[in-house]
Amino acid sequence: MEAVLSRRLPDGRIECLACARRCKLREGQTGFCGVRTVRGGALRLDVYGLISAIAVDPIEKKPLTHFYPGALVLSFSTFGCNWACQYCQNYELSQRRRAEGFEVTPELLVKIAESYGAHGITYTYNEPTIFIEFAHDVGVLARARGLFNTFVTNGYMTPEAVRYASEFLDAATVDFKGNADEKFLRRYVYVQDAEPIFETLSELKKYGIWVEVTDLVVPQIGDDLEKARRLVRRVIDILGPDVPMHFLRFHPDYNLRHLPPTPVETLEKHVEVAREEGARFAYVGNVPGHKYEHTYCPECGRVVIRRRGFDILEINLEERGGEYRCRFCGAKIPIRGRVAPTWRDELRFIHVPIHAYARWVKR
Repeated sequence: MEAVLSRRLPDGRIECLACARRCKLREGQTGFCGVRTVRGGALRLDVYGLISAIAVDPIEKKPLTHFYPGALVLSFSTFGCNWACQYCQNYELSQRRRAEGFEVTPELLVKIAESYGAHGITYTYNEPTIFIEFAHDVGVLARARGLFNTFVTNGYMTPEAVRYASEFLDAATVDFKGNADEKFLRRYVYVQDAEPIFETLSELKKYGIWVEVTDLVVPQIGDDLEKARRLVRRVIDILGPDVPMHFLRFHPDYNLRHLPPTPVETLEKHVEVAREEGARFAYVGNVPGHKYEHTYCPECGRVVIRRRGFDILEINLEERGGEYRCRFCGAKIPIRGRVAPTWRDELRFIHVPIHAYARWVKR
């Protein structure tokens, strides 16, 4: 498919407008992501309609904790990425630059989501910005059928991409890495800095898209508390104190297997720093059973959503006039959408046998 997010430059090159790299390409050249190529004088999305992974899973896995809590989402990916994270747990998907996968249509994906009882669709596992034209076509159809759409993204987008995504996108998890430390990003991610991500936060807010922020805390090389403090301040300046912030435990993988998992104490200190800076909802991620997995009422301090891992164990919220309030003191808790009754279901991870619906192709 010809890419929507592109423009021709005076020197004959074509500029990709999907991500902040803004690759400028000549005939036959492919962008850093590996899936956007100039052919026949136009930028084309090589992986349109090709997916590499698919499953139904809890929305808490994204993580989204204040957007349709308890919901089920159909999650899928393509190959490729606009980053080169040296610790990526999905590197077999993100770092593979190939135009191949299970051949599907937007209509088929929406039908699969409906048939499995999903409440929405999440574009995840690799960076959705690089296949945004395909995500757009799926998302517009999904929204017309009553499903919501969410991104799990590194946020390294352009304003043009956010505007295009606003036609279908309802929520996004924006993933910072290593406390947004410039040296960390340059050495382990291969991007200059985090400024485009902060710009994306502002653009998402402008279009009314719900945002939750994660920060992967990498021990020894990306866990500086003062940098975390600066990150929290900037996020709150843009999105306000009610933005949920998740500090995620690093798991050794890909080219950083020599590092240990993030000490839990380090994650706790990050949460405490976030609270000191005014964040009302700060979480620890990837540590099942930790007390900072729960949502606490910022007024009375009681648990309003109790979790363990991706499971919800207890909800102490009352719906009043379309708002959710603490059952104990009546304080308003920022929740976008409705609490899904599937939070009580035991089976919230569902294998999708995509080979039964589609064939694997190479282009």
